[in-house]
Amino acid sequence: MSPTIGIEVPETVTINISNSQNDTVSFERKYSRSLKIYEFKAKLEPITGGNAGTMRLELYSGERLVCKLDGDSQRLGSYPIEDGMRVHVIDQFQCIQENVPKFELSLEEYDKKEDSLRSFLKKNKLGKYNAEEMAKQEEERKRQEEEDLQKVEATAIGARCRVTAKNNPIRLGTVMFKGSLDGKPGVFFGVKFDEPLGVNDGTMNGKRYFDCDPKYGSFVAPKAIEVGDFPPEEFSLDDEL
Repeated sequence: MSPTIGIEVPETVTINISNSQNDTVSFERKYSRSLKIYEFKAKLEPITGGNAGTMRLELYSGERLVCKLDGDSQRLGSYPIEDGMRVHVIDQFQCIQENVPKFELSLEEYDKKEDSLRSFLKKNKLGKYNAEEMAKQEEERKRQEEEDLQKVEATAIGARCRVTAKNNPIRLGTVMFKGSLDGKPGVFFGVKFDEPLGVNDGTMNGKRYFDCDPKYGSFVAPKAIEVGDFPPEEFSLDDEL
């Protein structure tokens, strides 16, 4: 698997780490999505006691295998990794040393801690421990999903658009693709920007969805797009002093 995806996401991800040596888990570890997998493996060495050169990584959502993190030169964020997921480290663990810290707590021990984040969330009925809040979030998710589908169905290929996304300038472009992406939930628009302000050339994971020059394309969530009369901006040397 060699994913290269152009969807804007948070810079870091908080995940749990398990291993094939025992049933303990290292909880709530934050990593930069920009880490390459070989760099990520190096950071897992002092946690697991495994060898970055031989370990294999699997990504889980609960008990469901999402994918294998098997592209050493790929970035962690190029995989469909989200907060709360678990990375499982598979290795022979032949290089474990007595002074190498491995895992802090087992699942049972962590559940017993009174000062953990999980305990705080449970006591205060926050996050996934608040049934009413979770129901509202699910309702909002379904509403947004339906709204996204309606927007995708109503938008024609070739339509002009304005894209507003967090940590990015406002960009103008043309809708070149609409629909689902392999390995990614939800629906997206493929946009060809007027300027090289994108992150790809219309491809993802080696599959081409539309054609454009490198750095002119991006896959964007429907809520970030406004379709309308947005003619290409004209630039002239007279505009510069």
